Amino acid sequence: MCTAMTIQTIHGDTFFGRTMDFSYLLDPELYIVPRGYRWNTMLNTHQFRNPYSFIGIGQDISPITFADGVNEMGFAAAALYFPGYAQYDTLDSDDSSKIPVAAIELLSFLLGSCASVEHAVSLLDTIRIIGVTDSITHSVAPLHWLIADQNGRCVVIEKVAAGLRLYDNPMGVLSNSPEFPWHMANLRNYMNITASQHAEAHWNSVSLTPFGQGSGTFGLPGDYTPPSRFVRTAYHKSHAFTPTGDKEAVLSCFHIMESVSIPKGSVMTDRGAPDYTQYTAFINLTSKKYFFRTYANSQITTASLDKDGPGGPEILSLGKLNRPAEFNSLHP
Repeated sequence: MCTAMTIQTIHGDTFFGRTMDFSYLLDPELYIVPRGYRWNTMLNTHQFRNPYSFIGIGQDISPITFADGVNEMGFAAAALYFPGYAQYDTLDSDDSSKIPVAAIELLSFLLGSCASVEHAVSLLDTIRIIGVTDSITHSVAPLHWLIADQNGRCVVIEKVAAGLRLYDNPMGVLSNSPEFPWHMANLRNYMNITASQHAEAHWNSVSLTPFGQGSGTFGLPGDYTPPSRFVRTAYHKSHAFTPTGDKEAVLSCFHIMESVSIPKGSVMTDRGAPDYTQYTAFINLTSKKYFFRTYANSQITTASLDKDGPGGPEILSLGKLNRPAEFNSLHP
């Protein structure tokens, strides 16, 4: 599951964010990875030294794997599920000229290495994306990725049977399967959807009027399938007022994502587990500031990547995302 999107303010600041919908219980933390951090790939074939620091939400499954984040250059990335379509390279491929990187550590690789979307596109041509079993699902996670930078460019990364596919994403929206071009073509089925009210109609001598406001949105899909979430997010983003500043942008982002956030119990897997929105997060790519809230706590919490990054050589945890909700009381 999961839905991701970008949005820009009237001043050109880009916000990048996502819902994390998952049927396995996560225990995510917010981490800062310092500039110069050295790490070995999960495949134990190479060691990397990050030229850039970054802040991201991840979980320590030995090693820490990230679901989303932004680096000091304002380059951001998020991983989303892509079942039935993701097909990775094999470690024993004949193409030994390209560095093998596990799919679940691709985010760490890109965030630590790339200054922009253009930089990431060129770097992706030098690696092979390999499937590795993770310790949460005990399977090879089928993933695709959304990347963006503070200039507003947005690209979808998909590794399929036909090879690596990179798509410019003018809509700035991503959900799950099927492939991104299908989602963009599917939007044409909803060209009739409008924010405007339908006018009165006449059938013979009968006058027909809408029941109330919102008649122009009749037919907008309301289910939680990836195609419907893509359409719904694209519609709401396209029709939302352009934010004038940071606070307005944050509120707009969270309100848009409320339309695709999944309550626990509304979607059940064949394992009998609820697939629900465990957290929602947005990032200002200019200030490198995170805004997030969790299923159990709707209070928006913030954290920033300092200009100079953390002082030490190791990854720094800023703490768990999951915290109990607090209720403020008003008294006369």
